[in-house]
Amino acid sequence: MYNDEFELTFDLADAGPKKEQRRPTLPEPEEAAVAAPPVQETREMPVSAAPENTPPPEREPEPAAEPRSTAPAAKDRTVLISGGDRGIGAAAARAFYAAGCRVAVFYHTNAEAAAALQKELPGVLAVQCDVASRASCELAFRAAEQALGRVDVLVSNAGIAQQKLFTDITPEEWQRMLDVNLTGAFNLCQLALPGMIRRKAGRILTVSSMWGQTGGSCEVHYSAAKAGLIGLTKALAKEEGPSGITVNCVAPGVIDTDMMASFTAEDKAALAEETPVGRLGTAEEVAKLLLYLAGEDAGYITGQVFGVNGGLVI
Repeated sequence: MYNDEFELTFDLADAGPKKEQRRPTLPEPEEAAVAAPPVQETREMPVSAAPENTPPPEREPEPAAEPRSTAPAAKDRTVLISGGDRGIGAAAARAFYAAGCRVAVFYHTNAEAAAALQKELPGVLAVQCDVASRASCELAFRAAEQALGRVDVLVSNAGIAQQKLFTDITPEEWQRMLDVNLTGAFNLCQLALPGMIRRKAGRILTVSSMWGQTGGSCEVHYSAAKAGLIGLTKALAKEEGPSGITVNCVAPGVIDTDMMASFTAEDKAALAEETPVGRLGTAEEVAKLLLYLAGEDAGYITGQVFGVNGGLVI
């Protein structure tokens, strides 16, 4: 059985047990009246004639113009998060919402969690979507665009995981893993990019896993799909950089979310002990990084993989 739409799973054999509408547009602030500075009386002063053959004074070089971003300000930014009903996806929805963004989340089957998030964050749009299905993605994306007007930031977070010996993985299980974790990102990126390219601005963020960087025993299909997501991120960053679009990847380590609810205190303690910083990570820590990478200050960062793993993978 699959656990659908979560961000991380890990392996006891390697590093301990593994597991994984529209927000109302804010009114524009009133511009404060700016008083004109008082006019100061000036007196003409006699100017002595400059001696002949005196070279003109050197002009100070003008400062280089700062690069201007075409990305909208946070209060005007619209964000789409797949797998946004719980875990890292829900934490990201809260972070972007708190920053003043308009947010839409895609969920697969957990309608109850999606409804709870909407109640918590009034104005957030929740749309049912199976990211492995192109037709489902097209319908859901159209609904999000109609509600938000556009998608400025795409957070491709939806994923599934399964622990199984490689020799026991069925062809159907292998294909489903790739369809959700890798093809799902392909589908959403292809749908988001045309608008971003027209506007010459956009942010695409993918959520991989430390197992996509190192490989995880008994999770070969999961590791392969997450590694493919890293390759997609790097290649797409090169292709879309000239269009003003950045593409980056976050690879979480052991994150303490509701997906670890079945783990004992001893299991969690063992994982924390193996992590150099001595504790598990939180979904909010991952969400803060996603928020930064989607912002204007990250305009010169693209094609990178950021490990949020407490030093477990270096």
